[in-house]
Amino acid sequence: MKKWKPGDRIPYAGRVYDKTELKYLREAADEFWLTEGRWTKRFEKEFSKYLGINYSIFVNSGSSANLLAFMTLTQPELGNRRIKRGDEVITTACCFPTTIAPIIQYGAVPVFVDIDIPSYNIDCSQLEKALSPKTKAIMIAHTLGNPFNAKEVLEFCIKHDLWLIEDNSDALGSVCSKVKTGTIGDISTCSFYPAHHMTTGEGGMVCTGNPELYKIIKSLRDWGRDCICPTGQDNTCGKRFELQKGKLPFGYDHKYIYSHFGYNLKATDLQAAIGCAQMKKLPKFVEVRRKNWKAIDKALRESKAVDYYYLPQEQPYGRASWFGYVLSVKDVLYTRKNVVKFLEERGIQTRMLFAGNILLHPCFDNLELNKDYRIIGDLKNSNFVTNNTFWIGVYPGINEEMLESMTKTLGHLT
Repeated sequence: MKKWKPGDRIPYAGRVYDKTELKYLREAADEFWLTEGRWTKRFEKEFSKYLGINYSIFVNSGSSANLLAFMTLTQPELGNRRIKRGDEVITTACCFPTTIAPIIQYGAVPVFVDIDIPSYNIDCSQLEKALSPKTKAIMIAHTLGNPFNAKEVLEFCIKHDLWLIEDNSDALGSVCSKVKTGTIGDISTCSFYPAHHMTTGEGGMVCTGNPELYKIIKSLRDWGRDCICPTGQDNTCGKRFELQKGKLPFGYDHKYIYSHFGYNLKATDLQAAIGCAQMKKLPKFVEVRRKNWKAIDKALRESKAVDYYYLPQEQPYGRASWFGYVLSVKDVLYTRKNVVKFLEERGIQTRMLFAGNILLHPCFDNLELNKDYRIIGDLKNSNFVTNNTFWIGVYPGINEEMLESMTKTLGHLT
């Protein structure tokens, strides 16, 4: 990778890799299996071991992971706990759109609560207000690697018999209440897009400790089929032509029996091979992200930055695997637009806190309040984020020289 020098652009994120990824990729390419195979099986096993969870299912994107996680909870075999159209799911207004898209696409009703600042996570004080007889689940993310309050959210879910879908895309390697994020919910999801903690190019993972949910997730990912044979294998159960299901004739080929209306969301062994190489680096990636975040935080707190920005805080119940360093402009002298323009012109790449308040986006123009979605309170903090908040990178490709350049440039504003 090209060596950075003063004046070069400092990206908010990027791929960090070496000859190991290329070696594994060549091996997978030489095998030319292309779809899921032995590399996928290995990747899923190593990912489960890292998190300490029973089941991991590799998919083609983090967005597909969210789709699978949500649709799994709509299936009939879950009985009264099944999410039906018109049922409600609590989430945050300040989010990435694919965390909530499956809820709306299915015809369930998202109930939007606000976030708190400086954690930028769900405001747990609003959970009871969001609850109704139709509430079936909570679907939320850990914002920029900073874990949400798992204890409060879990206690609420247990008390009201709700599912929890935990979007762990920005927090791989974070710890909350002494356990890794990604093991807290009934189902968790992760993204391996190049900007994230580790990458497979495109790709994602769905994780669960529940064997019943795992079976549904696998079926939905693989066309909705009833068969559990790995791709390219036949009759691993020994009963391929000895079953009767639905209204089909006895002995109908089990590889072509469908128990769900599913998709094809598999990733390839080429991507999984890269994932296997990245897994070796993940602990170091997490360590460097924390180190970079702390360096920026220390420099800004020792300057006058607190007069002009709200600075983020790691929560006492968690240990963050940071995705970025988030700043909210206080509007004392500057607007976010001016700050971001100043930074971008000096080569520091910035990003908004995803959608900000998602309800302000055009995708909501044709949805009806209190029918297609509900809102709790005035979403004051979500609106503030939409107007005042941005973040900069802490990814492992940022070295000490780059950190010094970033903090000095931010210091010029104060």
